Amino acid sequence: MDIRHLQYFVEAARFQSFTKAAQSLYITQPTISKMIKNLEEELGVVLFERVGKKIVITDAGSILLEQAQQMVQSFGNMNSRLSELMELKVGHIRIGLPPMVGVTFFPRIIGKFREKYPKITMQLFEHGAKKVEADVGSGALDIGVILLPTNEDKFESFCFLRQDLMLVVPPSHKLASRSEVPLIELKEEPFLFFHEEFTLHDRIIAECEKLGFLPDVVFKSTQWDFISEMVAAKLGIALLPEAICRELDLERLRIIPLTSPSIPWHLAMIWRRDSYQSFATREWISFAREALQQTP
Repeated sequence: MDIRHLQYFVEAARFQSFTKAAQSLYITQPTISKMIKNLEEELGVVLFERVGKKIVITDAGSILLEQAQQMVQSFGNMNSRLSELMELKVGHIRIGLPPMVGVTFFPRIIGKFREKYPKITMQLFEHGAKKVEADVGSGALDIGVILLPTNEDKFESFCFLRQDLMLVVPPSHKLASRSEVPLIELKEEPFLFFHEEFTLHDRIIAECEKLGFLPDVVFKSTQWDFISEMVAAKLGIALLPEAICRELDLERLRIIPLTSPSIPWHLAMIWRRDSYQSFATREWISFAREALQQTP
């Protein structure tokens, strides 16, 4: 027995005619007669009595009809829900964003996505890139934005931004008038850092260690705007991404390119390789990829 048997049976009971039921279903009358006969043989009961050109449902048929109508309706509801899902009318996406990335790049994109797919819900989690990457890997998040490089065996990704870190100092700082500053010249400076959960924390320390010094970290924060305010208050220097530096008050701060080496800030969206992605998640990946490529 499959759902077609029940659909044909329900239509035959509704029209009390195999011919009319066949016309309603756009099949031939012998086809529906054969289906009903197969159903009767499988169940071991008579479902219809033939009275002239009409058919009359039996007591056994009435019992089956009550259940069959519910099953056919449930099957139709299931197909409708699946169609809505496949047509991206409904769904849920869990996205991890580092705080400075989310505020800079994603409000506009998320807004446009919600306009196009208002019934797809989005749950945003603000964490440093380390935790975002770990949570995507564990399945706690569907999508994440991280700082490259990442584990290409574990994640699929696309890079949407390639920038470098910039030196941020107050206008009165001795380096404020320089056109560029080598990293080694900062070895005696007090640093304002992102918290340990941020990939930049480890990356800056690693680059300093390559030059033979450990940065003197006087304060750590998870908020780039707080770090910039601390710089403006002359409490230390900071290394911030170019995109963040565009948001800073240039009357209170100076932005200087960092050299020897430059420290890359390459952002990518990641998702687990070789794992099922919902229709909504796949559409978000496609939508975000196109939107981010158009971001200046």
